[in-house]
Amino acid sequence: MQHLPPNVAANSAFLMSQSIAPPAANDGPPLRFGFTALLIGNIAISLGPLFIRAADTGPVAAGFWRLALAVPFLFLIARGIGQPAAKLDRRLTGLLLFSGVCFAADLAAWHLGVLQTKMANSNLFGNSTSFLLPLYAFVVARHWPTRLQGFALALAGIGTVLLLGSSFELSSSNFVGDLLCILAGAFYTIYLIVMERARNDLAAMPTLAWSTLMSAPPMLLIALAMGENIIPVDWTPMLGLAFFSQILGQSLMIYAIGRVPALLFGITLLIQPMVSALIGWWRFGEVLSPTDLTGALLIAVALLLVRRNA
Repeated sequence: MQHLPPNVAANSAFLMSQSIAPPAANDGPPLRFGFTALLIGNIAISLGPLFIRAADTGPVAAGFWRLALAVPFLFLIARGIGQPAAKLDRRLTGLLLFSGVCFAADLAAWHLGVLQTKMANSNLFGNSTSFLLPLYAFVVARHWPTRLQGFALALAGIGTVLLLGSSFELSSSNFVGDLLCILAGAFYTIYLIVMERARNDLAAMPTLAWSTLMSAPPMLLIALAMGENIIPVDWTPMLGLAFFSQILGQSLMIYAIGRVPALLFGITLLIQPMVSALIGWWRFGEVLSPTDLTGALLIAVALLLVRRNA
């Protein structure tokens, strides 16, 4: 990770430590709006697999079009809401380039991992960010979580295992796919951390627009190296993926950075496997067992506990 000037690094550490410090009854508009944006963003991103399954390109190529089609709209939206893309200095360019490479690595690793492991495994390992991001925040703040925070994290972890555990399977045949999904979660964690630092100097929309622009070329190179079909015949899934996953979903996620505590941000990411399970039940006839429902309930309780004390 790139080294930052002391004032920027200190500011980033301060913001992260503030995000997990014991609550001070702060439920003002920034937190309310940020949490609402985070909820909607996670739901929008959860729709992505529907469009990936419908795509007639390779999975990494679908990720490339998700980014490439979103870029001009993100820059237009940034200008339209009074956040035009400012000229980047060398440090900010480096941060955004690094974030773009990390996000491309996250998408490519997860899309490839899904094809080489079970869906439950990919969801469980791919959402490791839910626990890695709060862990990073605790390390930056240099204090252990409160008893309630630790209980909520444990509850969320148990809920995730229950939600996905009925179809989870550790085996040598899944090893490569599992590893790719774990790497995806790690890359997404780094991406969020770097984007939070970039937000110190740039507004949300231009930050996302520049990072998305810098993510697209690596995705295309990976898709070409994999020998995937790049050009789609039906553009509808690509447009849906670009709108819901990148323009709507990631815009709201980046907006929430700095407005939502890291622990709450991390646990809210677990909405994605919950929504995926509901989509599987609605769209593909996948049965939701009592264990699945119990897991979803535990995640919801953990989310409510952290939200109430944020």
